[in-house]
Amino acid sequence: MRSHGHEHGHHGPGSGHCGPGQQGHGDSEGRRGAFGPFGPPFGGPFGGGGRGRGGGRGRARRGDVRASILALLKDRPMHGYEMIQEIGERSGGAWRPSPGSVYPTLQLLEDEGLITSRSDGGKKLFTLTETGRAEAESGPDAPWEEAGRTFDWDTVNEIRQAGFGLMEAFGQVWKTGTPEQRQKALGVINESRKKLYLILADED
Repeated sequence: MRSHGHEHGHHGPGSGHCGPGQQGHGDSEGRRGAFGPFGPPFGGPFGGGGRGRGGGRGRARRGDVRASILALLKDRPMHGYEMIQEIGERSGGAWRPSPGSVYPTLQLLEDEGLITSRSDGGKKLFTLTETGRAEAESGPDAPWEEAGRTFDWDTVNEIRQAGFGLMEAFGQVWKTGTPEQRQKALGVINESRKKLYLILADED
């Protein structure tokens, strides 16, 4: 298995800036205290506000929702909830737009005369108008694929929270545990890091 020069877990306590007794500065001091001498985990998209380099684009933008609705309705009339499910399935689970983005977009498309709706079993069934079909045909066939290539921020936030939970537990052991317990905790962290890299290598 190839070496990963960017690993951080091989530094034991007392090496570099991660050793016990080191204090952060400014706002980082309070955050570091919650996780013992090691501070909060993760940078990039996993730390901070959970946005990372992608800025605020946690989900696809309204324009992507619009194009996706038009593309779906080329196949057949659909209910709003059905569209949400279809986009989730066709993007491989990477993007599932919220009702708060889909239903206002449906109303906007209806106001523009691109779709019509009728009652169907107590729900609205949406259909393309001739104008809407012309616009749909000129648009992308699978706009959700682009959304699928972006970060799934719900999953990223789940990972981030799991990482914070792990480091919080580690920090508690480091602050209150015996030297033997601290060494056991370090062993757990190091072993977990190795297992994560083995996932990338498709090894058991």
